[in-house]
Amino acid sequence: MSQAFAWLEPALGALQRAHWWRQPRASSAPAALVTLEDGGQPLINFCSNDYLGLATHPAVKAAAIQAIQEWGTGATGSRLLSGERPLHAELESAIAHWKGTEAALVFSSGTAANIGTIAALVDPRDLILADSYNHACLKKGARLSRATYYEYRHNDVEQLRHYLKKYRHQYRRCLILSDGVFSMDGDVAPLPDIRQLGAEFTAMVLVDDAHGTGVLGATGAGTLEALGQSNTGVIQMGTLSKALGSLGGYIAGDQSLITYLRHRASTWVYSTGLSPADTAAALAAIQMVQSEPQHRQALHDRIQQLAIGLAKGGVQVLPRSVPTPIFCLPAPDVATVQAWGQQLQAQGCWVAAVRPPTVPYSRLRITLRADHTPQHIDQLLTALLSLHI
Repeated sequence: MSQAFAWLEPALGALQRAHWWRQPRASSAPAALVTLEDGGQPLINFCSNDYLGLATHPAVKAAAIQAIQEWGTGATGSRLLSGERPLHAELESAIAHWKGTEAALVFSSGTAANIGTIAALVDPRDLILADSYNHACLKKGARLSRATYYEYRHNDVEQLRHYLKKYRHQYRRCLILSDGVFSMDGDVAPLPDIRQLGAEFTAMVLVDDAHGTGVLGATGAGTLEALGQSNTGVIQMGTLSKALGSLGGYIAGDQSLITYLRHRASTWVYSTGLSPADTAAALAAIQMVQSEPQHRQALHDRIQQLAIGLAKGGVQVLPRSVPTPIFCLPAPDVATVQAWGQQLQAQGCWVAAVRPPTVPYSRLRITLRADHTPQHIDQLLTALLSLHI
């Protein structure tokens, strides 16, 4: 390796010394039970974001296969050039109808949706105020936009108000960014208060609902629906890769917003369109979420079972105002959370041991699925109680 890259080995060594070294582990197809690459015993999967178990549902797979047979494996071009397919418009129409908005726009990933949208809406003349626990792609999009950027304390509406009073008048536009469901904590943003402040200070509000879409609300439309909020006047972002079991991201909102993004969101304009298989799979999943609420009900039954069991066992969990499938158990340090993860795996439970820099402090992150059985939750509770957390 040339001298220009000599810094890489010391940098990698620093990652290892800080316990930030991470390595992906291959597993079998997503399901309640999975086998890891070492070929050991099947483990109950508490690591997946496939909340409704749709990634391997026969109807979703069949839709993807049919799309490949009809449209091929890839869009093969930007949608403004040669990559537009009828499936894209069908999916965007379905998202808008489901989310209660005038229109929607599908991106190749949730990260692309956030980064492209933020950079299209604000620039160095503008202000961004964001929750400190937001997903990394919201933070990255804010910084890439070169707008003035301040983070308010997690879910601290009063500090958000303070920043708006102090800084809003100095800037042309203002954009407030917040997750709907915070992916590493499992709690929900105070969206009614945030939206009220947005209206008071003429600020746009973007809600990243990647972990609420398909899971929360009477129809699974997400966090806004669960909180009884109107879908108008807010930018709704979400992913197709979690509860919907596919790949991609979207922005839903007013028609003028979506039209503007079609012209100015560089991650959409200059990216190949979403593949036919991913598009069709997401479309089939959205139809299932709306027509088969039993998947969502099964998930919420397991959420309630685990919450009751943890409370009875006296296990500390990060508090949540709305039940979500994400449970986070704080750990005192990196070594401890890694040991907990190994001990749980030895007892047949695959639970994510999440540590810095992904999160401010270490924790076990448990995610539930609709196809978990009551027995799966009982086994997890027994394993967790054995840790004496």
